[in-house]
Amino acid sequence: MIDQVRFYYPYVSPLDPCPPMRVKSYNVPPQLFIPFQPANLPQNTPQDALKLGTLWPLFYSPYPIPGSP
Repeated sequence: MIDQVRFYYPYVSPLDPCPPMRVKSYNVPPQLFIPFQPANLPQNTPQDALKLGTLWPLFYSPYPIPGSP
């Protein structure tokens, strides 16, 4: 499984009046790691595909939970 959440550490200025956010995160979609769609990929059932939004489990990416690192 590919880790779809990446983290980075922005510069924190000593003169910034706001409390700093020391760690920020962002999501990377799984299709960036797959150059082409291989043949015979496993498929979700039609019911699961409608719930997850994709027929192939390899391309599933959950929505992030706001506020979680």
